[in-house]
Amino acid sequence: MKMILNEDLEYVWNALSLEEKGKLTNSTILLTGCGGFLGQFYLAFFEKYAEQLDLVKIIGIDTFMFGMSPLIKRLKNNDIFDIRELDVKEFSSSNIMEMYTIDYVFHMASIASPTYYRKHPLETIDSNVWGIRELLDCFSKRSIKGFLFYSSSEVYGDPDPQMVPSPETYWGNVSCVGPRACYDESKRFGETLCWVYYRIFNMPIRIVRLFNVFGPGLKLNDRRAPADFAESVFFDKDIVIYSNGQPKRTFCYVADSAIGEIKALLSEEFNVFNIGSNSNEMTILELAELFVEVGRELLGYNGNVRYEVSEDKDYLTHDPQRRCPDISKAEALLNYRPTICPREGIYRYLKYLKEEGSEESW
Repeated sequence: MKMILNEDLEYVWNALSLEEKGKLTNSTILLTGCGGFLGQFYLAFFEKYAEQLDLVKIIGIDTFMFGMSPLIKRLKNNDIFDIRELDVKEFSSSNIMEMYTIDYVFHMASIASPTYYRKHPLETIDSNVWGIRELLDCFSKRSIKGFLFYSSSEVYGDPDPQMVPSPETYWGNVSCVGPRACYDESKRFGETLCWVYYRIFNMPIRIVRLFNVFGPGLKLNDRRAPADFAESVFFDKDIVIYSNGQPKRTFCYVADSAIGEIKALLSEEFNVFNIGSNSNEMTILELAELFVEVGRELLGYNGNVRYEVSEDKDYLTHDPQRRCPDISKAEALLNYRPTICPREGIYRYLKYLKEEGSEESW
């Protein structure tokens, strides 16, 4: 395991309390979407700490529509893992529920990049609506310790400037039609399903709304801004911005996000949490300039930032102008304190790529 990833996993481990680690001990864990960015981070995390946590089994399912990474292929031969090519919508048709008593579910399965969910809108809706309905139906009949639904800051749409930073109580400004609606609206409906199953079956469900997560494991062909900029720096090409560069975001390093996600899963009652960074809001241009600065320092990057018009006519449609979370609830109830600033996160992301030679290697 390379240095950066190993340090990130240790950082997450050290941020968890003894009580939180105790809750995970001797458990069986299901990861849906295990082949994605966050899913692979958790595979690596639970592989590293399986012995300390005395884990019984880690089950990972995914359609692997973008292929299997070397990590996935390696873990398929590790006895503590059960990695399967399985669509979450067909979960009940597998023998997983008969084979294992699952304690915790991380439901991450979804296309999350705007470029790809615009290309695959039906698959996006299927995962976020029918996929979670399938899981909730299955686990409503079983006693489990925790079910974490991965929602998104996209449920807020293009927020009213007066509602930025956005609290969990904000209902959002979302269009139910348009090229982004398949993701935004299906995540909103997924949250509604979670609330209904909690009310009817008293299921131990928690919801996290993630804000612009990046870092090691985010594939260079992901087409979100941090991946695009990292790809340009890594291959010494100009960074291209397909907007006016002025939309604002906060960016959360993957290890900081993972800490909040695990703490939310292990919290005491149904709740919805914003998970992300509430500081260092910056424009897309400023993010690009940070990649240039760090890239020159770390990799001898020679490129520059330039502007182009995207060939994708829907690229800017309903693109939020600002996105920043109010994380005061997570701070108060989870003791959630993200600490890795964007510059440090970019440095770690690029150094990871330098160590690996390819983002595919994991």
